[in-house]
Amino acid sequence: MTTTTAAYGVAAEGAPLDHLSIDRREIGPDDVQIDILYCGVCHTDIHFGHNDWGMTSYPLVPGHEIVGRVAATGAAVTGFALGDLVGVGCLVDSCRTCPSCKKGNEQYCEQTATQTYGSPDRHLGGTTHGGYSTMIVVDRNFVLRVPETLDTKAVAPLLCAGITTYSPLRHWNVKPGDKVGVIGLGGLGHMGVKLAAAMGAEVTMITRSPAKGEDAKKLGAHKVLLSSDAEAMAEAAGSFDFLLNTIPVGHDINPYIQLLGTDAAMAIVGAIDAIEPVMGVNLIFGRKSVAGSLIGGIAETQEMLDFCAEHGIVCDVEMIGMDEVNEAWKRVQASDVKYRFVIDLESFKAAT
Repeated sequence: MTTTTAAYGVAAEGAPLDHLSIDRREIGPDDVQIDILYCGVCHTDIHFGHNDWGMTSYPLVPGHEIVGRVAATGAAVTGFALGDLVGVGCLVDSCRTCPSCKKGNEQYCEQTATQTYGSPDRHLGGTTHGGYSTMIVVDRNFVLRVPETLDTKAVAPLLCAGITTYSPLRHWNVKPGDKVGVIGLGGLGHMGVKLAAAMGAEVTMITRSPAKGEDAKKLGAHKVLLSSDAEAMAEAAGSFDFLLNTIPVGHDINPYIQLLGTDAAMAIVGAIDAIEPVMGVNLIFGRKSVAGSLIGGIAETQEMLDFCAEHGIVCDVEMIGMDEVNEAWKRVQASDVKYRFVIDLESFKAAT
């Protein structure tokens, strides 16, 4: 059996987002049914909606930054009760047996993790559908506990933007006193600033925009480095312990590599496009590293949520109704949001 659920999505390539009806699976023994309260809008939603990467199956219901309350649980589920505040991020399943999964890195599942939307649905066939909808059914092992102390509506983007920036900061062991540069101020960059500052690092916002530099200081950055200022960049050469590069498109990373100190690393979390050729000399002198990072595994995502609760960290958000999503997508593409849109599902439920 399935349950028909109201949703908002893209019916076919080139179509705008509009009302859809989708099927959710019957609750299995290990499943949790969640009534969705809020869903963040990620740039990835737009890329999939527009088939920018040539892998979209339609109809598509995006949304992988989901916060809601438990509405029902399967017979084998323990640890979740009706009404609990929970979240679902970018993953809803993985093989759980490969070396990556066994290490808690489900995001790097060697059998390909099941994404919250746009992945083959192992239960119903077709593809999975995300959080631009009223309800979702998820395996308990991929459901996260959301601390009630946090501003609930602003938690949703933590499940993508938060963990995307938290994971590399933890992996490269950012600690108090480290000099961390965050390159680019947007949905990812603003979370990178907040999290690195909470970890005790000396945080520098690296940007071409003086205005964004001032915004970053309000978010917790200690310094601003204008990447368009050649003299300032030269003075900062070799001074950073870690760089978090959130620029969302391909670009020349050589000037940033020169900012790294000996044995320091830069993690790229934004660009999946081609990056301009790297000059080997920039890496060799100083034993510097350039790496990439995706999201985090389920345990690390829970750790991130708990860290945010401890430090009172949430995303800066702009709330919208479902009928405003098409315009919100246009604004995201124009970088016209500080710093994430979040959809209020209550108004959508009332209208359906």
